[in-house]
Amino acid sequence: MIHSTAIIDPSAQLSADVEVGPYAVIGKHVSVGSGTTIGAHTVIDSWTEIGADNRIFQFASIGAPPQDLKYAGEETFLKIGDRNTIREFATLHRGTGDGGGVTRVGNDCLFMAYSHVAHDCIVHDQVILANGATLAGHVEVEQQAILGGLAAVHQFCRVGCHTMISGGAMVVQDIPPYTVAQGDRAKTMGLNTIGLKRRGFSEATLKGLKTAYRLVFRSGLRLEEALHQIDEELEKTPELAHFVSFIRQSERGIAR
Repeated sequence: MIHSTAIIDPSAQLSADVEVGPYAVIGKHVSVGSGTTIGAHTVIDSWTEIGADNRIFQFASIGAPPQDLKYAGEETFLKIGDRNTIREFATLHRGTGDGGGVTRVGNDCLFMAYSHVAHDCIVHDQVILANGATLAGHVEVEQQAILGGLAAVHQFCRVGCHTMISGGAMVVQDIPPYTVAQGDRAKTMGLNTIGLKRRGFSEATLKGLKTAYRLVFRSGLRLEEALHQIDEELEKTPELAHFVSFIRQSERGIAR
């Protein structure tokens, strides 16, 4: 299952059924779970943990040191969950010592060709980064968000769950959950209605989110006034509670 030309450090731990292609390089203290396939010429650097049933295509670069001038070689980590697909030339980097030390990727994500996950990012489950999409350091992307091709997210921004970021968007503020954003600089344009329907959200939930969206983005109210009105007037579904708490916790501000 391991090609004769692959170079694997003796300290690396690979499950017995892991497949490693020609000329792949696996560094120190790497662990790879059962059922994972690693394509030709892939490089997996030190202190990287990869779960089960991942598909890593040729020329991917995983677990390289962060592109941060403050990084001084300290021991930091990249931790990847299960059933992710990492396509050609995608790059996922380890964390930094002063940024928490860990870059985390959940389960069932798709990283298309040339996409990039920088140091200390948190990428939750079922996230899609299309070709050339880029996360700067310390970005958090919640579950089932989609970033279109060549979209980029500024350091310390958050992207909410079930969002759709259009191709080429430049995100410099937080994008609230369940919404669509586009442009340079990216603005929130509406609810991700089609995506939410496809994922089985009820009509009642969609109605509440639409009302909340109008109050925050279209009513002309100050932000805290809009959130207060949502608290007072709308039924508290889990989705609506998350929409409100995400906005209240924003440190960079939301892209109104």
